[in-house]
Amino acid sequence: MTVQAAAAAQRTHTAAANLRGIVAMLAAGGFFSLLDALLKTLSPSYPAMQVAALRGWTALPLVALYVLWRGNARGLLRVRWSLHLLRGGLNVAMLALYAYALRELALAQAYTLFFIAPLLITALSTVVLRERVRAAHWSAIVLGMVGVLVALRPGREAFFTPGALAVLAAAACYAVSAITGRVLSRAETSASLVFWTTVMLALGAGVLAWPQWVAVERAHWPLLAGLAVTGFLGQLAITEAFRHGQTSVVAPFEYTALAWGLGLDWALWQTVPGYPTLLGGAIVIGSGLYLVRQERTQAVLPP
Repeated sequence: MTVQAAAAAQRTHTAAANLRGIVAMLAAGGFFSLLDALLKTLSPSYPAMQVAALRGWTALPLVALYVLWRGNARGLLRVRWSLHLLRGGLNVAMLALYAYALRELALAQAYTLFFIAPLLITALSTVVLRERVRAAHWSAIVLGMVGVLVALRPGREAFFTPGALAVLAAAACYAVSAITGRVLSRAETSASLVFWTTVMLALGAGVLAWPQWVAVERAHWPLLAGLAVTGFLGQLAITEAFRHGQTSVVAPFEYTALAWGLGLDWALWQTVPGYPTLLGGAIVIGSGLYLVRQERTQAVLPP
């Protein structure tokens, strides 16, 4: 095989892997948006950290069954404990900071600030993972951020409060956690990553929630079942996204959560978005389609 043919084959493989990661991230956005809708329904009845703990505990049986089905149980203890513990601590810190921020900020303001995470992930990927980030990736990320700002129109004062700082810190924790997951995925199975992420979320959030724990009402058990399914599938999908695709490519598709949120708001709460929200959503979706097109054409570019 000539050097040119080998290079073309490598580009084709990378583009295919990126497209697989993009599809997984789109699925993750859908599952996590459904999860957020369930969390929003439960949050008036329980402390925020307890809801986070319930998310971990309800998903754990499904995760355990998945590990057994994949035959990966024997390898669960042969992992890089330092990175798993780091990732677990980051996830719990992210939840605690975000729960605090939601008491201080409107949800739209918190979402706007948290969407800085894809930019942080992409920046970290160039340093930690040595990924080459093309101009198209940066353009799509910035364009997606512009769409979020157009849609949510955050108040200028929201960026200079303790709640805003908490959201930014939560976004930083999430970005480092995503990069850590990418590093772990090079040597460990998706089953291992999903299992330990869920276990550490359940235990960490459970310890933090225990002092204010509220008995779960019988009427909420179906919602907890929904938490189990959406949390498990969402975690599996996002793990697969970062496993197969370049971090800098799949991270911008987290912005599509805005589109999922618009649909769920309309379907569940009959909330009709205004024109700025629709325009922002269109920008977000357009940035994603632009990046997909770049990945498809990259595979056939000459060396």
